[in-house]
Amino acid sequence: MIEQEKAVLTRRREDGVTEVVLNRPDKRNAFDDVIIQQLIQALNDVEADEATNIVILRSEGKHFSAGADLGWMRRMADNTRQENLDDSRELARLMNVLNHLTKPVIGLVQGAAFGGAVGLAACCDIVIATEKASFCLSEVKLGLIPSVISPYVVRAIGERQARRYFISAEIFSAAEAADYGLVHMVCEDTTAMEQRCSELLKQLANNGPEAMKAAKDLVFAVSHKPISADVIDDTAHRIADIRVGKEGQEGLSAFLNKRKANWVPEE
Repeated sequence: MIEQEKAVLTRRREDGVTEVVLNRPDKRNAFDDVIIQQLIQALNDVEADEATNIVILRSEGKHFSAGADLGWMRRMADNTRQENLDDSRELARLMNVLNHLTKPVIGLVQGAAFGGAVGLAACCDIVIATEKASFCLSEVKLGLIPSVISPYVVRAIGERQARRYFISAEIFSAAEAADYGLVHMVCEDTTAMEQRCSELLKQLANNGPEAMKAAKDLVFAVSHKPISADVIDDTAHRIADIRVGKEGQEGLSAFLNKRKANWVPEE
C-alpha cells in the first residue's frame, strides 16, 4: 500500500478550472488501490464543486503514469479470486467515474502512459501529449489483459488498432496515438503542451458551462445507436429543453444583441 499520504492532489486555478494531479513522480505515478480511491474521491469532489467548470487530469514528474504499481500487483497475485474481483471493480469504477464526469476533462500526457494509464487517457474528452510521450497496453507481457479499460480504449482507438496493441503490447508514439484517435494534439515539449492547454482553456471559457455538459451527454446518448425514431425524438427534446433554459436564453440573447454572454470572462 502506498505510504505517501497525498498521491493525488487537487489544485484550483482561475476561471473555474481545477486540476486533478497524480503526485507520485518517484514511482513514475504508478497506481494501486489507494491511488484509485484517491482519484475517485478527487473526481467526485470536482464533479460536486459548482465553481469547477473544466477539469485537467495531469501528473507530476517525467511520466504520466507507468500503470499498475509493482507492489500492488504482487499483492493481487496472492489474493483470492473474490479479492481480485473486488479490486478490479474499483478500477472499473474509476474509469466509469472519469469517463462520465459531466464536466469537460482535458488530459495532459508526458512520458510514459502504460497499462491502465492508457485507459485514463481514453476516458478524457480532450488529450494533449508531448512528442516524446509513449503509450503501451502492456498487460499481456505479464500474462494479463487490459480488461476493465477495454471499453474506453476500443472506443478511442477502434477495434482494429485494439486487436493489434492488446495482443502485441508494442509501444506506440504520441503521433501514432493521434492517428488512432487516442490523442487530439501533439506538442513539442511540456512547455508547448502547457501553452496549448492555456489556449484551449480560453476557447472553452467562451462556451456555456451547462451547454458543454449537455453536449458531452449528447455524445453518449447517440453514440453507437441506430438513428431510430426514439433517438431523433430524444435529440429534438434536448435542443428544445436547452433553448428555453436559462443559459440557452442568455446565449441566444447575447448573440442576437451582439454582446458577450455572461459566462465569458472579462479580458
